[in-house]
Amino acid sequence: MVTALAFEAAYQTRRLLPFLEHDFYLQRPVKALLLGASVVAWVVLGYWLDVYDRLDSAHPRVILRDTFRQCAVGFVAVLVLQYSLRLDLSRAFLLLFGTYSWMFLCLFRWKAGSLVGVVRREFASPHYVMVVGLGDRARKLGESLEQSAKYGIRLVGFLADEAGPPVQLSKAYEVHPLSSLNELLRRHVIDEIIFAVDSHRLADLEECFLLCDEEGVRTRVAVDFFPHVNSDIYLDRLGSAPLLTFSAAPHDEVRLLVKRVIDVILAAAALVLLLPIMFLIAMLIRLTSKGPAIFRQERCGLNGRRFVFYKFRSMCDGAEDMKASLQHLNEKETAFKIPDDPRLTQVGRYIRKFSIDEWPQLWNVIRGDMALVGPRPAVPQEVENYKRWQRRRLRMRPGLTCLWAISGRDNLDFETWMKLDMQYIDTWSLALDWKIILRTIPQVLLGKGAH
Repeated sequence: MVTALAFEAAYQTRRLLPFLEHDFYLQRPVKALLLGASVVAWVVLGYWLDVYDRLDSAHPRVILRDTFRQCAVGFVAVLVLQYSLRLDLSRAFLLLFGTYSWMFLCLFRWKAGSLVGVVRREFASPHYVMVVGLGDRARKLGESLEQSAKYGIRLVGFLADEAGPPVQLSKAYEVHPLSSLNELLRRHVIDEIIFAVDSHRLADLEECFLLCDEEGVRTRVAVDFFPHVNSDIYLDRLGSAPLLTFSAAPHDEVRLLVKRVIDVILAAAALVLLLPIMFLIAMLIRLTSKGPAIFRQERCGLNGRRFVFYKFRSMCDGAEDMKASLQHLNEKETAFKIPDDPRLTQVGRYIRKFSIDEWPQLWNVIRGDMALVGPRPAVPQEVENYKRWQRRRLRMRPGLTCLWAISGRDNLDFETWMKLDMQYIDTWSLALDWKIILRTIPQVLLGKGAH
């Protein structure tokens, strides 16, 4: 509804703008198609970006960020539709539509929490919750439940091994013994029970879980007893067996598939366009120095898989055999990088500066060994010297470029390089990939930060 309102507002605004020369009008079939496609795209993107999961509780900064991502990708989708169907749309209309969408959705989501709260409070029954546990974790959950009172949630009390003094939050809550749970469920309305106990206690509470299951009471377990785990936590199933899953790398198969499709399409298109130039570069390398035009090397890919890595040879033939004698010039902690490397050929120095030597890796992208964006593929000898936390960078398909490429390239120290790779893995999204690609282009064209 909000997207449709933004569409109509943009349409009417464009029609009434007095300072634009050409009249703007969409025929009904075209307008209906464009409006329908936009609404579907915005809704699909909302689910894809998990925007609706935070509809009634998001922080304003999160609302602004998520809505911008949704509208930006939706705007690109409308542009693709326009060029695919050869629609002659006004640029002003498209810009107005994107801007209105962002403004209206931000306003709606900012007020959505209050709206949902009013609906739940006025038209739905209160939702009664009890918390199992008396520790800091349980008290924090109790405070969060109190703050959710405007959404119709009511904290009934706490459960512990034995009855005890009331828990004092904004008001006092009675502490009931776990042995009285059966009676409590029969005598009181309890919609949900949250277990906020140490992990070793869960097995002892099996009877409580079974009792709640038989009574049809929803149960939740606070799984923050792994305080230093960076993984996303979600429930999965293998057959009939439930699995609590910890994923330290992106795991959304749909988005990863979209990333893969985009990689193949862009890499194939780039390879076709660059093929004549690549042929000339290969000839130039062969004519100016001894050795093959293409350098092949074993690298570590996704989860440590080995693959053959391709690039234009930028060094003299047999450069790998000279590494031991040049080790004293290495400025990196684990990786082998030398500024003004004496092994570089005259042509190699140029093609490395502008990353032309990386072009053959487009074939690695098509093969599935690499992606356009991701941590750079490391040689096995480097991986053997990784610290344990650095090995997590292998959990993402390696790429041609990543955050390090737009943050200094070879000027970065190894530790910063690794931390940027971890930041990419932890914050990955398709929008981030596009941002990195677009920011890499001027870096490469200007030859900044390459040794």
